[in-house]
Amino acid sequence: MTNTAAKERASDEKDVKNPMHIKRASTEKLREIFGKYATQQINGEPYMTSADFVRSFLGQSYNEESIKLIAGIADTSKDGLISFAEFQAFEGLLCTPDALYKTAFQLFDRNGNGSVTYSEFVDVFKKTDLHAKIPFKLDGPFIQLYFGKDRQRVINYVEFSQFLHDFHEECAMEAFRLKDTSGSGFISALDFQDIMVNVKKHLLTSEVRDNLIAVTEGHRVSFPYFMAFNSLLNNMELIKRIYLNATSGNRAEPITKDELLHSAQTMSQITPLEIDILFQLTGVIHQSGRIVYNDLSNIAPEHYIKNITHRLAEIKAVESPADRSFLIQMLESTYRFTLGSVAGAVGATAVYPIDLVKTRMQNQRTGSFIGEVAYRNSWDCCKKVIRHEGFLGLYRGLVPQLMGVAPEKAIKLTVNDFVRDKLTDKQGNIPRWGEVLAGACAGGSQVIFTNPLEIVKIRLQVAGEIAGGAKVRALSVVRELGLFGLYKGARACLLRDVPFSAIYFPMYAHTKAAFADEEGYNHPLTLLAAGAIAGIPAASLVTPADVIKTRLQVVARSGQTTYSGVMDAARKIMAEEGPRAFWKGTVARVFRSSPQFGVTLVTYELLQRMLYVDFGGSRPAGSDVAKAKVDVARVNPDHIGGYQAALPMLNGIETKFGLSLPRFGAPAAVKRQAS
Repeated sequence: MTNTAAKERASDEKDVKNPMHIKRASTEKLREIFGKYATQQINGEPYMTSADFVRSFLGQSYNEESIKLIAGIADTSKDGLISFAEFQAFEGLLCTPDALYKTAFQLFDRNGNGSVTYSEFVDVFKKTDLHAKIPFKLDGPFIQLYFGKDRQRVINYVEFSQFLHDFHEECAMEAFRLKDTSGSGFISALDFQDIMVNVKKHLLTSEVRDNLIAVTEGHRVSFPYFMAFNSLLNNMELIKRIYLNATSGNRAEPITKDELLHSAQTMSQITPLEIDILFQLTGVIHQSGRIVYNDLSNIAPEHYIKNITHRLAEIKAVESPADRSFLIQMLESTYRFTLGSVAGAVGATAVYPIDLVKTRMQNQRTGSFIGEVAYRNSWDCCKKVIRHEGFLGLYRGLVPQLMGVAPEKAIKLTVNDFVRDKLTDKQGNIPRWGEVLAGACAGGSQVIFTNPLEIVKIRLQVAGEIAGGAKVRALSVVRELGLFGLYKGARACLLRDVPFSAIYFPMYAHTKAAFADEEGYNHPLTLLAAGAIAGIPAASLVTPADVIKTRLQVVARSGQTTYSGVMDAARKIMAEEGPRAFWKGTVARVFRSSPQFGVTLVTYELLQRMLYVDFGGSRPAGSDVAKAKVDVARVNPDHIGGYQAALPMLNGIETKFGLSLPRFGAPAAVKRQAS
């Protein structure tokens, strides 16, 4: 392997392990996109104006002054125009691990000389909304510590990153001093709310914002409490790690204040006061003396960037969960049913040849009068099908399978989600028995679609075993069986599908959670792996019921044993073929069901990411990062490579540092694009 190939492979592996990593875009593609938005030509070379870059390319609605500031981040030459070299250089910067701080640094580095002066900082800061809300002392002792008493000292990049962090905290203290006019070290609950809403709003989720007065019980707020409150919200990601350390990675285990405090003291500098405030917050929201991981997610500040996922559509059906009407719930089930149908069809097509081999192996009778063994094993069966029936023989019966598998998988996924929703508490937790019950209900509900599908599919799959036999068509099978005949073997189907789903869905949920990152996010590969792993025990343990169902639904040929029901089939198979017959086709079944459900579930959850509709209900855990701060409705397909992170980085300057810049209303072109 060449060094280049080795590097590319290492890079690809890094992309898989670290979904936060953004791969650079190609020069050719960037140049093509740059040409679409550049409106200026100088000496035959295209250039972007500030408005081209901010309004047209980024699609942002900043006012004229803010546009110049934002464009200045990419315009390192500070000539008012962005060349392709600058455009490409900024794309590369956005791919770096510390892109947020570098972007903020270049916003303040007005001269482009690699340092920030006092006058540059003041010039930008005075244009922010934060300055309008807090008349910060720009000649005070804090500024002097960084820029010197005469304010002539310049700050380089690494020093500026620390300055931004400390300045963020100093703003909070300055706001407290302004409210504490008497110098008592206390402010009123209303003043506390005013500071948090107007100055620290980027730290507040709706749950925290709505309970700012409740958490203080209307009492005065001391300076230590105020600082601890802000420190807690700033360090929620650390709190999550402390929780996971206390629960050994279990996101559903409730823990007490003492347990969390003990874990905090062993791995961080989180104070007892911050832990007290955390439990006060969760207490007023959920009235519980214990917390679980979802409590932390609900009060953690929104992140400026998570895994960047392009969505084809995003619709908000309700403003809040309280607006969920019966009609909205029905629409939610229809939405899930539709996505489940597509996912089921994709999964069934991917593994159908394995399913055909499994069926033929299970239908092979070793104890009958015929006594002929057509296939030695699954691989031998596959080779003989291709030899005698052609490659398309592996897909015999696929059309009726797809016609039935779409509603079958859709009803299974929809019912499982529906029952889980009903059994999930306000904290987002569901008991183990609830997970099993939801899976069992899903398995039972699908039989209405599964049984007719299975009979038609199985009879088509085994039809090719008879050389020169009449061609069997799905419609003729349906006519021959009639309505009631289509449900022959339904009890065996229930015996298979109910335990399968009761095992599969809980195991999938827990395996997926184990594979998720610290934020609970699942990469598509981990979703696929979780679905495949969960299918192994579920598919193998119910094979005896599947064998009985197959025997009941296949037309016995001359000399073969016939069965009158589940118990009769079980007795005759045991007597004639022994206990091993109940496990025929186990390997083929596992190799079919495991990847099929893996493909189905990953397709289902990725469809919910790309075609997102918010009905106000719950969503599959790990499917997406609910707190992503990207305005996905305006994602531009031309934002490739590092530019996938451009909008999150601009949002991050506001949400992480509180430095929001004034905006106009969204331009008409941007509104049309969002629509």
